[in-house]
Amino acid sequence: MWGKILGALFGLALLKLPGLVLGIVLGHFFDQWFKRRLGHWEGLQGVFGQDDEQALFMYTSFAAMGHIAKATGVVTKAHIAQASHFMQQLGLNKQQQKEAQAAFRDGKAVNFPFQAQITEFYQRYKQRPDVLQLFLEIQLSIACVAGQVAPEQWQLVKQVAQCLHISPAALEQLLQAYQAQSRFQQGQAKGADDAAAVVSAYQVLGIKNDVSEQELKRAYRKLMSQHHPDKLMAQGVPAAMLDVAKRRTQDIQAAYELIKQHRAKNR
Repeated sequence: MWGKILGALFGLALLKLPGLVLGIVLGHFFDQWFKRRLGHWEGLQGVFGQDDEQALFMYTSFAAMGHIAKATGVVTKAHIAQASHFMQQLGLNKQQQKEAQAAFRDGKAVNFPFQAQITEFYQRYKQRPDVLQLFLEIQLSIACVAGQVAPEQWQLVKQVAQCLHISPAALEQLLQAYQAQSRFQQGQAKGADDAAAVVSAYQVLGIKNDVSEQELKRAYRKLMSQHHPDKLMAQGVPAAMLDVAKRRTQDIQAAYELIKQHRAKNR
């Protein structure tokens, strides 16, 4: 209702009677969009039992995933499987998955206000850079579902980073670290040779293989601090999303231990 009222007032002030009609029409569409969005938001808040801040995190995460997945025009089976797998990894029950899927569908809509949603998220979490980075890593997980990022999806990921005030260099480093993490996980599962695993381990930590022991420890501690579940929970990350951080810390720990073993063996 307020959309129509405000639209009518602005339209009348700017364009007289034609503006009044146009303002009412545009206000109507705004009211309908806001009603749908509010319904999903309240649903997420009720289902997850969270405050509005954590509901914002959950809604924005899944809606952005849906928007990025649809960037090429078609949401592939791989993207749907990745989103479903992600929900299962978070331990969401059936009702929670239903609400997350609703947010994902919102994001796929052509008229979804992607930039406005990300900007609103940034305004809420702008004083918590570790949370912003975790959110960006979540979006990378849907963009990199096939190992490579489609140009259209990469443009949206860059837009997310820009809205979150994360530099292009930092985004590129996150992408390389995420892809290295995927290779590292696959290598561990398949029992890949030691040399390839060590290369991926260094990339997971975002460092070169000739760094000093002090630099190695510094990089490791920084990443562990950024992804520490207790720290992120205190900063407003929903409990369900902490599994993402836990898996990341496990990979960081495993990569660090492998590098230390490799260095000790080659002294």
